[in-house]
Amino acid sequence: MSPCIDRRDFLSAGAVAVAATAGAPPVLAAAKPDTAKILNYRPEMEYRRLGKTGLMVSAVCLGGHWKRLATVMPPGFQGAGYSKEDWNNVKDPVFLKNRADVVTRCIERGINYVDACSPTEILAYSKVLAGRRQSMYFGFSWHIREPRYPEWRTAAKLIEGLELSMKEARLDYIDLWRISLPMEAIADLDVVNRIEEATITALERARKQGKARCTGVSSHNRTWLKYLVEQYPEQIQVILFPYTAASRKVPDDSLFDAVRAKDTGVFGIKPFADNSLFQGDSSPGSPVAEEDNRRARLALRYILENPAITAPIPGLLSPAQVDNAALAIEERRREGKLNRRQRAELEQATRGMWARLRPGYAWLREWREV
Repeated sequence: MSPCIDRRDFLSAGAVAVAATAGAPPVLAAAKPDTAKILNYRPEMEYRRLGKTGLMVSAVCLGGHWKRLATVMPPGFQGAGYSKEDWNNVKDPVFLKNRADVVTRCIERGINYVDACSPTEILAYSKVLAGRRQSMYFGFSWHIREPRYPEWRTAAKLIEGLELSMKEARLDYIDLWRISLPMEAIADLDVVNRIEEATITALERARKQGKARCTGVSSHNRTWLKYLVEQYPEQIQVILFPYTAASRKVPDDSLFDAVRAKDTGVFGIKPFADNSLFQGDSSPGSPVAEEDNRRARLALRYILENPAITAPIPGLLSPAQVDNAALAIEERRREGKLNRRQRAELEQATRGMWARLRPGYAWLREWREV
């Protein structure tokens, strides 16, 4: 296995390479973890082992997106996520206070990982986490300087982009560099091979140079992910892919078969299917806010019934939404798996979810079976 370097060792070791024992069988059944070694441990939170990294992360984590944030912000806020206004918002004290309040509540509730996958997300969370890195792991993907764009498809360019991005965000290290792979299908096998070689080389180099403690990739292509997990288990320690309240493991040749065999950590993105699971708009005064909160909790609990998923990472807009996500974990620990009535309720909600799905997210239907 190739565990992440311990935080203390990582900061003092600098460019020391991570030791790896290729071919060692994964250890999937671990003894009860030492809570003293869990980052930001809270007894009411559940923690899961992030595959071969050895990190124990909270069973629900903070996704970087802030879609529909305007619904909980003062009038005049413009940011919608990946919009041109977001570059101004990351300098806006009102916006940064919202993100700081959400991170603070996450820390208070025992959530110990935040995932940022765009320049604005990284800039925002690096600011509000300043002085608090000891309480949260930081997932990092500056996607416009990664293989989604042709000019960043060599290992040298990827390392150059990582160094530049870390400098802009004033980060000395990152806990997880998870490179965002191209979203579109690539017909040219030579291009695919070049992307793979560049990605694997860059991830390995970043760990050896002491820039990233752990490494992985995100993708919307399950076949590609499965291949990478199987072929490069030392570098692909963690993967991210969509897993909604309507997703399930296929019986044969599942991506999860590879995940289990290679002891790979998994973060599930899009747990609420681009918010189409909900009837309302996330505003606190919404007449369906209580129902939507319940749907969110049922979805998180359903996803966590898959033991191969380390944690879903929903974007959370307010401290109240953080509390609701933490309540889902408390309910799960108290009640166990969803009962028949809860399962039927969630299934009915997901039927409406697909009907409300925006055209640009129709591809999420392809992730009903994984």
